[in-house]
Amino acid sequence: MELNTLTAIGAIDGRYRSQVQQLNEYFSEFGLIKYRVLIEVHYLFWLDKKKVIKLGPTVTKHLKSLCESFSVEQAATIKEIEKTTNHDVKAVEYFLKNELDKCGATELREWVHFGLTSQDINNTAVPLSWKHAMENEYLPALLNLNTELRILAERFQDIPMLARTHGQPASPTKLGKEIMVFVERIQNQIEQFIGVPFTAKFGGATGNFNAHHVAFPHINWIK
Repeated sequence: MELNTLTAIGAIDGRYRSQVQQLNEYFSEFGLIKYRVLIEVHYLFWLDKKKVIKLGPTVTKHLKSLCESFSVEQAATIKEIEKTTNHDVKAVEYFLKNELDKCGATELREWVHFGLTSQDINNTAVPLSWKHAMENEYLPALLNLNTELRILAERFQDIPMLARTHGQPASPTKLGKEIMVFVERIQNQIEQFIGVPFTAKFGGATGNFNAHHVAFPHINWIK
């Protein structure tokens, strides 16, 4: 059966698809693969910065372009590699090794995923995708909602309405004031939300940077 909004298993990808389709970039399998690639590439950038490896301008430009324009077709290539590796993160690793071959940097192949475990990538890619989704989609939507509610509160500030207590008619109130209650509540939640940290895990198979320390003991990997 062909996948469409009518055959989707869940309502989010079904009847509400039009409201959430921009979240594809973050929470679809394509999004997860893209963020895995992003983490692996930036790890190479960090190794280059610490002079563990030398990428050079050509390789750096190629990898940056890969991150900025990562496509569904490239994600599909990784899925094809996964048919051989039977391992999703390893497929990303092999994909990046092939990309290094393309720009003449075969000698750097084995630095992809150096000293890492799969969960270093997953537990950094997923929080980063959440962070970007919150900053680019969810928070702007909340701010826009609160702005619109504030406009309505000011517009209706002098309109009287019947208030209730315990479900019974009570002393009157103003429509604008009641809307403003929700403006304040949402604003409080926004301020708390902005302060929520997005954490990640990066430390090798057992979290101790063992392979890193053995290979390069002079580098403070934890710092």
